[in-house]
Formats: sequence, C-alpha cells, structure tokens
Amino acid sequence: MGTARTGPGPVAALGSRPGWILRRSLPTLVASALLAPSLSGCSPRAGQQGGGGGGQGPLTIGAAIALTGNASVIGQDQRIGLELAQAHFAAQGPALALTIEDAGSDEATATNAFRSLIGAGVVALIGPSLSQQAFAVDPVADRAGVPVIGPSNTARGIPEIGPFVARVSAPVAQVAPLSIAAALKLNPKIQRAAVFYAQDDAYSTSESKIFQEALNARKLPPLTVQKTSVSDTDFQNQITDTLRRNPDLIVISALPSDGGNLVRQLRELGFKGTLVAGNGMNSPNIYPICQRYCDGLLIAQAYSPEAATPINRAFVAAYTKARGGAVPPQFSAQAFSAYQVVAETLRNLQASLPPGSNLAGLPRPELRRRLNEALLKGVYQTPLGELRFTGEGEVIQKQFYVAQVRMNADGRSGRFQLLP
Repeated sequence: MGTARTGPGPVAALGSRPGWILRRSLPTLVASALLAPSLSGCSPRAGQQGGGGGGQGPLTIGAAIALTGNASVIGQDQRIGLELAQAHFAAQGPALALTIEDAGSDEATATNAFRSLIGAGVVALIGPSLSQQAFAVDPVADRAGVPVIGPSNTARGIPEIGPFVARVSAPVAQVAPLSIAAALKLNPKIQRAAVFYAQDDAYSTSESKIFQEALNARKLPPLTVQKTSVSDTDFQNQITDTLRRNPDLIVISALPSDGGNLVRQLRELGFKGTLVAGNGMNSPNIYPICQRYCDGLLIAQAYSPEAATPINRAFVAAYTKARGGAVPPQFSAQAFSAYQVVAETLRNLQASLPPGSNLAGLPRPELRRRLNEALLKGVYQTPLGELRFTGEGEVIQKQFYVAQVRMNADGRSGRFQLLP
C-alpha cells in the first residue's frame, strides 16, 4: 500500500510551498496529496475539470513518470526536477498546480496514468519516463488533443507520433555517437568492439542501432551483438561468449538496473577494456548498483551542471540545497526543463490575453490547442541550454557533453566528470 504524502518533500528547504499532488495510479496504491494555497488563493484541485471545462482555479500540469519498477531510478530523478521547477516558477503566473502520477515501468500502468490525468483536465502532460511507454501512451494524449512533452524519450520516431507530441530529450542519433568518439580519443588503440542491448526496450534497441552505425562508420564492426532483457540479473552466458572474442570496447544500451548489473558482472568476469553506456544509465542511481565497477564508464550527456547560465545556476543551487549538496543529474534537469517549457508558454499566453481575462476561463480543448501551437514556436533558456522545437516537436539543442564516471573511495558514490 502506498504511503500518503503529508509533507512538502525535497523542495521544502527552499521556503516555498508548491501546489502539487502526487498520486500513484496502480490499483493497489491510494491517492496522496499535498494541497498548498496557489497564487490565486484557490485549491490546486480547482482547475482540474474534465476535457471540456473552463474554470477559474489554477491550471494543472500533469506528469506521468516511473516511480516504481525497474525505471524508477530514472523517475525518481525526474520527480525531483519537477518539484524544483514547480517551486521555481510558482511566482511567475499564471497559477499552476502539478499532479504527478506513477506511470510505473510498463505500458499498461503508463496508459492508466495518462488517461487519469487527461480525464482530470490537465492542460499538458510531462512523461513518460521510457520510450517504450511513449510509443504506447503518447497516441492517447495526441488523440485527446493534450500537449505531451517527453522528458527522457530519446528513441527514433517519438515526435512523429502526432502533432501534440514533443520532447526536450535530444534523440539518441545526436547524443550516442559522441561517447564512441570520446572512447576512441581516450584510447586510439581500440580495435575490437562488442555490443549489448536490452531487446525488449524501445529506447535500448533504438540507441543500439545508432551505436552500431557509429561503430561501423569508424570501421569497428561489432564482433558480437548480445541481446539482453530489462529484467535480467544474470549475464554470465552473454558475457562469457563475448569475452572469448577479446573485445577492447563494449557498448551497452540498457536501463540503470540491468545496465548497472551488466557493468558490474563484466568487470567481475575480467573485462578490463573501455565501457561505454547509453543515455538510459545517465543517472547517479547506477552507483549503488555497479558500485566501484562503475569507475571509468563513459556516457554522453545532454546536460552539464557546470553551465554558467542564470537558470542553470538557480537550478543547481536549488537542487544542491534540497539534496544535501548533491549535484543534479541529467534526468532531473530534463524534467525541470520540460516543466519550464510548459510554464513559460502558459505565462506568455496569459500575457497575450485582454486585461481581466484568464487562461483558466478558456474551454480546455481550446487552451490545449493554443498551448501546443505556442509551445512549438518558443525559445527557452533552460538548464539544458537554449531549446527550440521543430514544427514536428523535435527538440533543437546546441550543446552536448561526454562524462566519465569517477567513483569515490566508498565504492557507492561518485560523480560524472566531464571530458574536455
């Protein structure tokens, strides 16, 4: 049974009281809520009508992310980013509430979460955590005419799902090859590559194709391509088969749980070469999984906590204060940016209305349509840097990075050290 949230969560230290509601959509879990006064003096629930309502309460952004299941290490990073964004933009209007649903790590739970939020009258959706889920649930939002922003959906084909689907997460085709290039720069003697990927995950299969294309382009065709599953915990057979081929580079597309275990077992079974992981493992939550064996792992990133922009400085300061000095990871920054894109677009739409008018007074379908059109035309200065969108909803991002994991002496904590 889920535990009801009765306190303000990790952003309490910021001195704000964001009006967000956390609900878990699994049948065995109960709804939980934190209701704080909004800027308009209304309850955060006041703006949550059904699909055609108007209303004068705060508008609600819905988020459906993986708070349970094997992708929860991603979803928990995203939850923090959303909470910090809610606190940061609370004073900028119009009054916004945030409802977070547990989308789990499977398509069925994500579908239930999306339908629940759409039925509650949210003006936009953020989520889900996995590309595999996005292919199942984004069409639901698109048919309902609800803008959906993918915070971590990097597989090919996501924006093409429909006109109401966009993402702030750069596609794997842009990001993944960077880590291959970095590996070869660090070790020009690499000659033999192998590939592992989770065959039952859309992100992993999509990214692995990009990785393989990048290897082939550099005349490093994989010696072997090993298929795994997101639920696997024992990789001995695949690893044994791979190591007998003597690779000096292994490239992994997986989620933190299975990928972390795979990294650990590769090192335990004797692999001493270079390890490259994809964006699915771009989280400090891998540290307690692969532990000291995470050290040296290369991962391309779409975010740097060192970016010296005003919004990123504010984000890093808020995250560090809320999380006891920790450095924000990419998934938190992307979730913050997804919320920011929606919040800033709503603020600009409110400013464009005649005096005395309120966005919350518009019929919900009309508001969602206006929001979607304006969102794709905006320019946003986010923690990820400047973001724009194509007319199809694909993100346009300028700056990317490659980091190498450096573990601390305790073997359970570490950092992503950016490469020059």
